[in-house]
Amino acid sequence: MTGTTLHIPTLRTAHFVMRAPKASDLPAYDAFRTSERARGVGGPYPTSQSHDKLCSLIGHWLIEGYGRWIVADQDDNPLGVVGLMTAPDWPEPEIGWSVFGGSEGKGVAFEAAVESRRYAYEVLGWPTVISCVMPDNNRSRALAERLGATFERTHRHAELGPLEIWR
Repeated sequence: MTGTTLHIPTLRTAHFVMRAPKASDLPAYDAFRTSERARGVGGPYPTSQSHDKLCSLIGHWLIEGYGRWIVADQDDNPLGVVGLMTAPDWPEPEIGWSVFGGSEGKGVAFEAAVESRRYAYEVLGWPTVISCVMPDNNRSRALAERLGATFERTHRHAELGPLEIWR
């Protein structure tokens, strides 16, 4: 029998596990996507989209060879989504992060973004990576700065509007 094999590596930071999405993540993922917290990534979105979007996290790995991980605590509770992504209408591959409600201020996005950057450089061989930040998302801008990124330019996305490019 032949078929498609997909490998999504599990990575570990000092405090978190970065792993493939799974069905049990859907309630936490949906709670994030339908909340005001999702405004920083173009939301909030209707709950009817959450299942497809969770599945698309896995599909990105299959099509692009990299993607975003669910960041979980040591008890496997999902805390956010962090990792590498691109799309045909995206300026270039990026490290993106979304932290679920109740998980802010624990270093989730920072630790996982640092590990994602290491993966991009050391495993994928990327020479550089960006992060796209909506102009009113002050927390994401502060995280980009904490990661050592600097503002480069603004990109106009057809659906999301202006995005700040941090490199």
